This record gives sequence, C-alpha cells and structure tokens, in this order.
Amino acid sequence: MDRDSDRHGGRRAADGWLPAVGVVALGAALVWYAHLIVISPGMLRSPVDLRVYLDGGLIVRHVRPFFDPRRVSPLYDWPGPPGLTGLTFAYPPFAALPFALVSYLPLHLVDMLITAADLLALPAAIWMTLGALGWPYGQRRAGITMLATAIALMTEPVQRTIYLGQVNILLMVLVVWDLFQPGRRWWKGAGVGLAAAIKLVPLIFIPYLVLTRRFKQAAVAAGTFAATVLIGWIVLPADSSYWWLDGGFTREGFQSSTRFAGNQSLLAVFGRSGSTAWHSQWLVTAVITAVLGLAVAALLDRAGHAVLGVATIALTGLLISPISWDHHWVWIVLAAPLLVHYAIRAHGAARWALFGLAGVVPALFGAWSIGLWGERYLHGWNRGLIWVVANSPGHVAGWPEKMVVLNAYVLTGIGLFLMLAAAAVVSHRAAGRTREARSAEHVPESGRSPLATSVTP
Repeated sequence: MDRDSDRHGGRRAADGWLPAVGVVALGAALVWYAHLIVISPGMLRSPVDLRVYLDGGLIVRHVRPFFDPRRVSPLYDWPGPPGLTGLTFAYPPFAALPFALVSYLPLHLVDMLITAADLLALPAAIWMTLGALGWPYGQRRAGITMLATAIALMTEPVQRTIYLGQVNILLMVLVVWDLFQPGRRWWKGAGVGLAAAIKLVPLIFIPYLVLTRRFKQAAVAAGTFAATVLIGWIVLPADSSYWWLDGGFTREGFQSSTRFAGNQSLLAVFGRSGSTAWHSQWLVTAVITAVLGLAVAALLDRAGHAVLGVATIALTGLLISPISWDHHWVWIVLAAPLLVHYAIRAHGAARWALFGLAGVVPALFGAWSIGLWGERYLHGWNRGLIWVVANSPGHVAGWPEKMVVLNAYVLTGIGLFLMLAAAAVVSHRAAGRTREARSAEHVPESGRSPLATSVTP
C-alpha cells in the first residue's frame, strides 16, 4: 500500500510541475523565435522553397488551362525563380495542383499561414504519438507535449523547414494522424497516400501496412496514391508522362546535388566518401536497409510496439531515399517523447541510458550557431552540425572528422536504427517466451511435463 501511495503521489506531483515546465519551456522558445524574427527577419525565414511550390502552382494556372491536353505545361522545364536558378519544381505533378489554388494568395501571407500551421502541427504530432503510446488525456500528456515541442523548435530540421517554407512537418503530422487514428475508420490510409503524392518517400509505409496485416489500410493508401497519379495525368498529361514514364524523378538536376552537405542520406554518404562505385554501393545498401527496416518494424508491431514500428519505417525511408535533405529529418522530433516514454517504463541503468539519449539525440540535431566554431560571416541558429565542415573548413581538419560531421544525421539515424533492431529482437524473444508459457499452462495435466510446472506467464 505504501508503494502504491508513493507512486500515486509521484503522479500527482508530476501533474503539477510537468505542465508548468512545459508552459515555461514552450513560451521561452516562442519568445526566442519572435525576438530573432524582429531583430533579423531573414534569420529564421527565407521561404525560397515555398516560392518554388507557388511558382509551380502559377505555371499550372497560367501556362495551361485545366483539363486541356492540347497544351504542354513547362512545369519541369522551368529553370527556377529569378536569381535562384536550379531551384526547380522536383515533385510529382499532383503536388502542383494544391499550390495552384494557394497561389491566389501573396507569398508573404502564405508564408505566415504555413509557419503558423507548422507551429500547430508540431505539438499535434507529439500529442498523437503520446496518445498512441497509451498516455491518457491529462496534464502530464500536455506537459510532455509542450516540453517536447519546445525542444523540437530548437532542432535544425524543424528550423530549416520553417526557414525555407517547406511542408515536411505538415506531411509528418498527416502520416502520424493517419496511422494512429482508430482502425475502424474506412478512410484510414488516405493520409499516407496523400503524403506520398506530394513527396514519394511515404510510399514505404504501404509495404509496412501489408506486413503488419493492415490490408484494408494499405489498400486505401495505395488507392489514394493511384487516384492522385490519375488526377495529375488528367490535368497535366505531358508532365505526368515525363515524370512517371521518362524518369523525371531521377533527372540530372537531382543527381548533381546528391553530395551537397544538406543531403543526409546513405547515397550522400557514399558519394562524399570518394568511392568510384558509390551508386552501386548505395543501391545494395539501400535494398538491405529497406528489407531490415520493414522486418524490424513488423517485429516491433507484433510485439505490441506499433509506434516504434512507425518510427522505424520513417527512419528507414530517410536513410534509403536518394535525397533526404536536412529538413526532411523533422521526424526526429518524435525521438525525445519516445525515449522518455520507454525510459519511464525501464529500470536501473537502462532507464538512465534512455533518459540520456532523450537529451543527446535532439542535441545532435540541434540548430547550433556557426558562430560557436568561430565563423562570423554566417549568422543565425538554423545551421546544425552538418554545416560545420561546409562553412567552417578550417575547424575540422582531418578526413575522418569531416566525414563524421558531414554525415552526422545519417550516422545518428544508423545508431537509432540499430537500437530499434535490438529492441525488436528482444521484444520478439520476450513475446515468444510469453506465448510458450501461456500455451504450457493450457496443456492437459496428463500431458504436462515436470518442467512445465515452474513456468509462469
């Protein structure tokens, strides 16, 4: 009784201080954001990618009418905005259609609306993740959500997404909402299909849904994606033919920037290594990683860790995608709440190790100022560790050190991937032992072996 009283007393205390800490942390992060925007508006916002999206929408609107197959839209021939040559529209044709509607609004207004949507989507994704982990509605869940959101706002992928006017946070929350909503809803899976229609990487969630026997959800996701391809083909037939049939998604403009420091994928690691066979090395590694990622996610899901399974698939997609820009790594915002959740459930050294990782992982993805390494010509706080070598070459001299820093996100992702794989093996073995114990309990007394009497569920 005393132990139960202490446990309940601790929970009541947490209900008191967690929300207060969350409010203070989130308030401080938002004030810091507002301060930087006031003293230097371009420090946290330079929505060049949003401009590319909107220009794609303008091309659809003005260069060719909807549903007119006689004219060809220059969606993929367009060289980019004036002064930003090379920043071209590099998404499936369907992705231009929503921005054709949004492009009626001025750029600055759309930028403000997307920034506000990002700031709302971050806590929404964390809140839904905690709910899927079993956290009930209440002050503790709200406090953890606000605290994790404050930490997320200090990470480079989140800041770069907001800085560029990207849609990665919105796509993440769409997938999280879709995967963690009640299974009885007939439209479950549509969010994955829509997210993949904007950027192809979420397609990896479809085989995951099949492996975890969510066949209806997988069918809805695949059907939704196919419908977006059809709509794009009807509205933009020439561009759809180029993109889907002529290999538009592997065109030269994409490949030329593969080794850029902002690309944090396995392909970029091989490319920056100086290997002459880096494409074939990546292909083999990507296939192996995809198979292992799907297997690990399926094992975790079957062992009752569905949220870890989703995190594994998101991480797998980031690693194997040819292009995973730094702002694509916004999925890392779920790492801290996941690690804290399992740290609370762990005991002894494992608990403190998980709490430590909950602090280390966001730090590795932190938006550290270039000024910390002595550079003064680049100001701002949206430059993570991966930019140190690119912009401060004198401070990281050795080749091994450069490779570690240049690929910091990928290496951290590989470490998390291995940790998830180990968790899958342990969970699978534990589940197997539990099943064996339960089946032993139901063996008829005449067929029970002497050893079976010592087994408990």
